[in-house]
Formats: sequence, structure tokens, C-alpha cells
Amino acid sequence: MYTRPVLARKLPLPVIAGPCSAETPAQLELTAACLRDEGVEWFRAGLWKPRTSPGCFEGVGEKGIAWMQEVRNRFGMKICTEVASAAHVELCLKAGFDMLWLGARTTTSPFLVQEVAEALSGAPVKLFVKNPVNPDRKLWAGAVERLRIKGVNDISLIYRGVSSFGETLYRNDPCWGFAIEFRTAFPDIPFYCDPSHIAGNAAYVPILARKAVDLGLDGLMVECHCRPQEALSDSAQQLTPDEFSAMVRTLAVRRPEAEDACCREEMESVRRRIDVIDDDIITLISERMEASRQMGRLKKEAGVAILQTLRWEEVIGRVRMKARNLGIDPAFVEKLFNEIHEASVSEQNSIISQL
Repeated sequence: MYTRPVLARKLPLPVIAGPCSAETPAQLELTAACLRDEGVEWFRAGLWKPRTSPGCFEGVGEKGIAWMQEVRNRFGMKICTEVASAAHVELCLKAGFDMLWLGARTTTSPFLVQEVAEALSGAPVKLFVKNPVNPDRKLWAGAVERLRIKGVNDISLIYRGVSSFGETLYRNDPCWGFAIEFRTAFPDIPFYCDPSHIAGNAAYVPILARKAVDLGLDGLMVECHCRPQEALSDSAQQLTPDEFSAMVRTLAVRRPEAEDACCREEMESVRRRIDVIDDDIITLISERMEASRQMGRLKKEAGVAILQTLRWEEVIGRVRMKARNLGIDPAFVEKLFNEIHEASVSEQNSIISQL
């Protein structure tokens, strides 16, 4: 019989951890025992697993509820799982789950979010909402709004990256700018990160977890399995308990502000300089758009097409080279100039379309 020890350490920030899926009572018990020893108080496991292909393991379903309750009873951990329908919510509320979460696929569907919101109305349970698979800020914000309208107020957010095309290092694009933008828009809502789903590979999870902590996010949701190689879902991205232990020891939560007065003063000086530079950037963009409008007028008079592919390839090649020479990430500069180019084309199109 496992006896829960007095915790020898405390995690540097809130961490929700556990396997991707509940598979057997023994699997949950062993994983929970290891995580509890590391200071984890919130235990996660998926009971219903929305999968791309119907032939994949789609979770143990309702029978796993009793297994999760046993984890809570034996180890004193709070339990949480993913819900995607009113039926899931009703079963979990009846079982006394401490926290539920909406997965990325569910957040994508306003119909499902509405159904869950109505089922949760007035329920004393924490709800975490993952971002949709695409970087759609309005869709994510809309899910939060639907839940709040129905009186679901104990809401937190979980960022799990966004989908991308082609071969990439990670399973999902970290796209930290999207996360920061949304976090800034909802400063009153706790904001967690799911490095497991961003990574898709256990080797990258600690790197992404540290990045999230360095950015000042409030907590983590991490997939951890007692035997990842035997996992029935997402085996590649789940940490072993030992790997989880090694990772949390590298996490260092940073303060919102410096304690030293001299350091704060110096930081404020740099911020003022940044403000001046930002103003200059806006002014230059305004001048760039005026030049684009002038080019639009010339193209209209000459009967020239708006899009000049060879010219744009030349521009991108030049700015990438300059960025590289200045020690700036060329990919970042290319992305920035593509946005500018899109706005420029829009300006020119508006002029050419005028009668």
C-alpha cells in the first residue's frame, strides 16, 4: 500500500500533471504516486479523447471516473479531465471533479462551447479553456464570453500552441506572440501553458516549459506517464516521472518587477527609449503606406498590375540579408515585411478600384 509522504518540496508555480489518457487503475495510481512526491497537487488524465481517426484509442470513458476518484482519495490530489459535451460535464460534476478543461477542438466549435457553458452554469468547479487550433483570437475570446454569460466565472486559460503547415521542429507552432497578445487582452484571467502539446516530443517539453515561465505565465499543464512507451495516446510527448522531476528543478519563476531601486530606474530608462523607438516605427510605417498609395496611383495611370512578384522577391532578399548582418532573425523580419506588404497591396488595390 502506498503511503503519501510529507512533501519535501514545493513546486515554484502551479503545475497540472498526469497522463494524456487514463488507461488502467494501476497506471493512474503509479503515475499519481510519483507526481505527488514531486509536489503536484492537480492530477490530470483524459477520459474522453477526441481523435482524428476513429480507429485510434478514444479513451476509457465513464468507467475511468472511479479510477480518478481513487487517486483523489488515496493521494489527496485534486482531479481534472477534459469535457466536450453536456453529458461529460454532468458525469464529472456528479463525481465531484475539482477542475475540467475544454480542449482545442472543442473551443473551435461555438456550438459545443455553448452546450458546455449551459451544463456548467452555477457549478462550483474550475474550468480551463485551451486555445483553438488556429490562432483565432476572436474565437478564443468568444468561448470565454459564452462561459461568463452563463455564470461560469472561475476560468483559466491554457495555451497549447497553434497548428502549422509542413514539417516543423515542434508538433504545434509556439507562436508566443499570439499567447502574449491574448494574455495582455485578459490580464485578469490566469494563463497557463501546455508545453507537451506544443512540443509533441518529450525532449522539447522542458525547453518550452522554461520559456513559458520566463514569459511570466501563471502555471503549466504537463503530460506525464509512468511508462510513456506503453501509452495508448501521445506517447512521444509524455515525460517519465524522473524527467518531470528534472524539469521542475530547472524552473525559476521571475518577479514582475525588480526589487533593486537602481535596477528599476535603469529599466524605466530603457522603457522610455523603447517608447521613442516605437513612435518612430509608427511614423515610418505611415510614410511607407503613403509611398504605397503614391505607387498605387502611378500603377493605375499606367495600367500596371498591383502585384509585382519579382520586385517583392528582391525586397525580401534584401531585408533578410540586412537583418542577418545586423544580428536579427531573418525569419522574423520576413514575417514583419510580409504584413507590411499585405497592407501595402490593400492600399494600392483600394486606389485602383476607385472609379
